[in-house]
Amino acid sequence: MNSRYDACVVLNYYAPYTSGLTRVAMDVAESLAADGKRVAVVASRHDPALPRFEVRGGVHVHRARVAARIGRGVVSPGFASLAGRIARRSDVVNLHVPMLEAGLIARAARGTPVVVHHHDDVWLSGGATAKAQIAVVDASVAAALRRAAAVVVANLDHAKSSRHWAIMEQRRVCAVPPPCRERGPGKPVFRDGAGPHIGFLGRMAPEKGLHHLVRAFRDWDDPAARLLLAGDESVAGGDVVARLRGQAAGDGRIRFLGRLEEPAIADFHASLDAFALPSVAEESFGITQTEAMMSGVPVVASDLPGMRVPLQTTGFGELVESGDADGLREALRRVARYPAGRRSAGAAVATAAFGMKSSLDAYAAVLEAAAAGS
Repeated sequence: MNSRYDACVVLNYYAPYTSGLTRVAMDVAESLAADGKRVAVVASRHDPALPRFEVRGGVHVHRARVAARIGRGVVSPGFASLAGRIARRSDVVNLHVPMLEAGLIARAARGTPVVVHHHDDVWLSGGATAKAQIAVVDASVAAALRRAAAVVVANLDHAKSSRHWAIMEQRRVCAVPPPCRERGPGKPVFRDGAGPHIGFLGRMAPEKGLHHLVRAFRDWDDPAARLLLAGDESVAGGDVVARLRGQAAGDGRIRFLGRLEEPAIADFHASLDAFALPSVAEESFGITQTEAMMSGVPVVASDLPGMRVPLQTTGFGELVESGDADGLREALRRVARYPAGRRSAGAAVATAAFGMKSSLDAYAAVLEAAAAGS
């Protein structure tokens, strides 16, 4: 049996866990496998019900046991050593950061070229130990970046705002938009009446700023308006759903849909007049907002580095100041009234700019160049 891999992808959480970072890593790994490459993924066994090894989407997925959890992170004593062993048997290793073990794994890879995908600086909300945790992760990410043959970022707007930019700019920096799925037309099964329907789809996490969205919507004086909140309600590091439910109590116009499986996302988009991404912390891109645009749904998003790029590129929606609930509400009112022609034009521009094939081809080229030493 061939024990070598063409590529080894390393990240803390892998499918079936859902996040933008996980989605990118999975799409890249499965695309390489579909092209005939032998691909390994090394991740934590974040759910003990998951197997230690499986072939998923043509990819060999190796998982390390989790001993404990700290905030949104996991403590997996065997993770770095497992990743290092498989990295040394691979032509290139692709580290997705932030990651506590990034520096150790990059060093353990020895002669294997390292491509670091810098998704974001680590962000933790409050807590007495948050600053210390951030400092430790930052040091590890910096160590990995110094060993990198190339660094992948979603866009330079976000990368230049990173605490690590001074290191990244000394490496080969490759801006590759994350692969976004173009979905077929869905059915508006989540609609409830003719009023404006506003939606959010993503992780129910503190940095998403959903409390601002709920506050903005509650002051929307239209009894026919609806707010649809969809996404995994049990994400790493805890969720904010209980707080949001309390905040929304008494307003029957607000619905919590939970996690949507892939076939239902097209129906979710077809049910919306506008999509909101009110994040309070920088995001590298915002895949969910871009996929909503590609389905003809205009977006209102926070004007923060990285996540503002899809809107700046397409002009399909509006940017608002992060944390401005009043500005968010008024912008959503405006974009929810976009006519059909503007929606179809916005979808076409977004699809042309951020379609999946061009992104995956560009990513594969970065990995191949690093493996070849060029």
